[in-house]
Amino acid sequence: MNFELTDEQRAFGDALDKLLVSADTVAVARAWAEGDTGPGLALWSRLAEQGVTALLVPEEAGGMDATPVELVVAFEALGRHAVPGPWVETAAYLATELAGAAREAIAEGAVATVAVPPHTPYALDADVAAQVYVAASDGVRTATVGEQVGSVDLARHLFRVEAGGVHDTADRAAEAFDLAALATAAQLLGAGERVLAEAVTYAKQRRQFGREIGSYQAIKHQLADVRIALDFARPLVLGAAVEPTPRAVSAAKVMAGDAAYLASRTALQVHGAIGYTQEFDLSIWITKIRALVTAWGTPAFHRARILQSLVGA
Repeated sequence: MNFELTDEQRAFGDALDKLLVSADTVAVARAWAEGDTGPGLALWSRLAEQGVTALLVPEEAGGMDATPVELVVAFEALGRHAVPGPWVETAAYLATELAGAAREAIAEGAVATVAVPPHTPYALDADVAAQVYVAASDGVRTATVGEQVGSVDLARHLFRVEAGGVHDTADRAAEAFDLAALATAAQLLGAGERVLAEAVTYAKQRRQFGREIGSYQAIKHQLADVRIALDFARPLVLGAAVEPTPRAVSAAKVMAGDAAYLASRTALQVHGAIGYTQEFDLSIWITKIRALVTAWGTPAFHRARILQSLVGA
């Protein structure tokens, strides 16, 4: 199985990176965390114009009918730049599970969100979504928004929701959940790569006892361990994108989560006390990683699903 991206897929990722580099996503994420969603929604529109919300929507509904590989490429970029908003909910889950005019609206760039109990019990950013849904046993239902609950990531605004009427769906809930988990794994991979890059840069700049701290073997070994973990996670994420079976998706989510979490812990150690401060930009990715590790299925759930697929229990 070939996990190499095509020239077109690489070009798509490069285009998103260039757009996001110019968008000052750190300022966007900080504004979103403080309740100023204007810059984030403007960025949402720009990314929607690039086709991010339309990736999984069929052509007949106005979408791109792309593969999960393009989804992974896009969401790795979103994670690398800490872009806020209900991207997984809209572009992965709802783009797959909805039908009719609601799906067409997503292809056109509408902001939507969904709660999928028990693994995703709250609706992300329901305060800015044009439409809020909740997954139920009989399909996706429209939902009313309740009280907000806290998150370690201040840019993730989580809300309780109450189910309303049944909405027209494509009856692909299981597939939609796996694609959402896969998109989250890609975000974790991108965020992990970003914090590793930040740690390497800082290690080359920070000096102690007359030497750059990156010259010490202990620091080198820690950073090398992160590099290895991310390199082992990447083919699992791409492999799950090529063939998104439940076991492949769960393996990708577990490995990407473990690698990103290791990257965040190592980056904190390399940066020292400054890494713990909210004012330091590194905190944006560290808190996002911590939140995404348990989003769309905890590590325990995904490990159990892998085990079940292997032993047939």
